[in-house]
Amino acid sequence: MKLVLLGPPGAGKGTQAAMLVEKYGIPQISTGDMLRAAVREQTSMGIKAKEYMDAGGLVPDEVVIGIVRDRLQQADCAAGFILDGFPRTVPQADALKQTLVELDKPLDAAISLEVNTDALVERLTGRRTCSQCGKGFHLKFDPPGADGRCTACGGELVQRADDQEETIRNRMTVYQQQTAPLEDYYRREGLLTTIDGMAEIASVQQEIVTALQAG
Repeated sequence: MKLVLLGPPGAGKGTQAAMLVEKYGIPQISTGDMLRAAVREQTSMGIKAKEYMDAGGLVPDEVVIGIVRDRLQQADCAAGFILDGFPRTVPQADALKQTLVELDKPLDAAISLEVNTDALVERLTGRRTCSQCGKGFHLKFDPPGADGRCTACGGELVQRADDQEETIRNRMTVYQQQTAPLEDYYRREGLLTTIDGMAEIASVQQEIVTALQAG
């Protein structure tokens, strides 16, 4: 099973990917993880990427694609993979398609988790994390104790900077401008399935599995 998982920040891609990893026994591959691993292992592409990262610049597409190519040739990708966070743009999708053709590993599907922006803002702005033990809460869906503190250790709860409303809406705008066109790209390729990412986690997972089996 070879698939791309699309969706804006907070759509639940990480949660769904983890469940798919367990079900299908294939790795979840994120751009950030790949870059860090390539730099750590000092691969030829990792060395190039580090030069850009050390200079504070963006890693060029050709370097990222090279790192993706290296990663997809590793043994754990023999049965498939889940690409999470890549591609982010149509040019990256074109380059990925060419790479997968060369590797004889064409995509089976592109799953896009759709969200309502206002509902997503409510979901993310309500998240809190214990500053002591790291346990997560949600003010509405999984509230802390009556004293507003962690129910596990009594620690103070904090809100991540990127869970504030202005930040979330800005990230959604960037996503719509840069990444959302990938839906049209994969729709033309006959690979796209859109799923309501605001539904219950188990329901979303079942819809994804059903779509993959139908494909």
